[in-house]
Amino acid sequence: MAFGTLQRAMSSSSPRVAIIGGGFGGIATAVKLEQAGIPDFVIFEQSEGPGGTWWDNRYPGCEVDIPSHAYSYSFMRYDWRSTHASREELQQYAEDVIDKFGIRSRFRFSTKIDSATWDEAAGHYVVTTDAGEELVFDVVVSCVGLLSIPRYPDWPGLDDFGGVKFHSARWESEHDLTGKRVAIVGTGSTSAQLVPALAPVVDRLYVFQRQPGWVMPKGERPFTESERARFRRFPILQTLRRASMFYEGNRRFKAYDATSKAQQELKEICLTYIKESIDDPEVQKAVTPDYPWGCKRIVFSSTFYPALNHERVELVPRAVERVTETGIVDSDGVEREVDVIVLATGFEPTNFLGSFDIKGEGGVSIHEVWRGEPSAFLGITVPGFPNFFMLYGPNTNGGQSIIAQLERQAEVAVRAVRRVRRTGRPVDTRPRALERYVRWIDSQILKHASAMEAGCTNYYHASTGRNVTQWPRTHVAYFVATKILPYVGLVSRRAPRPVTAGVSERLDEQPSSPGVAP
Repeated sequence: MAFGTLQRAMSSSSPRVAIIGGGFGGIATAVKLEQAGIPDFVIFEQSEGPGGTWWDNRYPGCEVDIPSHAYSYSFMRYDWRSTHASREELQQYAEDVIDKFGIRSRFRFSTKIDSATWDEAAGHYVVTTDAGEELVFDVVVSCVGLLSIPRYPDWPGLDDFGGVKFHSARWESEHDLTGKRVAIVGTGSTSAQLVPALAPVVDRLYVFQRQPGWVMPKGERPFTESERARFRRFPILQTLRRASMFYEGNRRFKAYDATSKAQQELKEICLTYIKESIDDPEVQKAVTPDYPWGCKRIVFSSTFYPALNHERVELVPRAVERVTETGIVDSDGVEREVDVIVLATGFEPTNFLGSFDIKGEGGVSIHEVWRGEPSAFLGITVPGFPNFFMLYGPNTNGGQSIIAQLERQAEVAVRAVRRVRRTGRPVDTRPRALERYVRWIDSQILKHASAMEAGCTNYYHASTGRNVTQWPRTHVAYFVATKILPYVGLVSRRAPRPVTAGVSERLDEQPSSPGVAP
């Protein structure tokens, strides 16, 4: 179906919605819109296919660290093959959700959005693609994700390195690492999956660790055929398993209070795991953090510590000082010659909406409003940006399963779109509501998640020092907040929205994009 034809088939009375990002957040929003009877939406995805992070990340060993039955939509049960899904299975899950709900034709792949600008007089957004197209939408929903912009280090000499180098999120599969000397820089969740996958095939694997993290055994395993058969025959078992995982997550969350008994209990579990899994006492000492459990993101892995015992693996518990043409020099001045550098250096999570610009009232960019300290009401809306919604926005990371968090955010956005359809007026955020909400978030972090503020190196804080990424309570608390707070925080504009030309009229002026699914 051509793009223009798709738009002509849509209801002219329904608000026109642009969804930016075709990952799990974008898919959730699309399904919720479809279920609410709001068919006039387009999903813009810069990659060639859907899935977001599970499309982009293709490094060896890539899999989720949250149990499959929790890391999935409540509206889509699935025949999971294992307790923790691989990247390939999660990508297939995304594809299957899209096909089940019939939304594939709403995707426009290989299309990057550069900006979205609110036209106050017309009462709509002008959305601009990187190809220079200008498209009109009543509502914009950003679903670009938190971990989407790779963080590249600024080490001296990195550009002059004579071997192969790439970021783990931009894996270059054309390079055969068999028998090569490889350096992995970073010991977070990605590295914990990469090290066990590469150890058996490389000649030498150097793992550079700037600061150790707390690691807990993941306990992953394939489901037996009888287990899968029971889940298929009795779907309630999936529901009960999912509920038990959220219960366990809620219980574990108590440990984020640095003064709690649960904090000490989980630290002891991790310390015991170190002693039982790592042979070398010096390595045991090197991987033991000196800060509270939960200060950094917890790494769940049953294979990372055992892989450090491998004869081809060397843990380098020091930061990278610089790079030469042939290797890496650590902070002690020791150089190790390598053929390949894998940058498992994480992302830029505090750079919210860093991949495009959104301009609200008066043409003001949201980045000007934030001034390096992003904040949003429920992590979803910002005053002065009517009809604009974010998924995975500021202070929403956490809650056991980010998929569940994304569903709640999509529901808030869709309820607002229904309000726009009912009243004909844009929806905005009360500034006072945002101010109170931010104060509450800050107080809850100090009260319930003080371990996050213990001074370790984590990705939670903006340059101002404020924690701008983490949700400080459980998913149950977020569920309640998203059901109640929009009634006091969101408001319809008094001025009615003017009638503007339909999306189909604007799009029919241009040829169909090859990025549109047939």
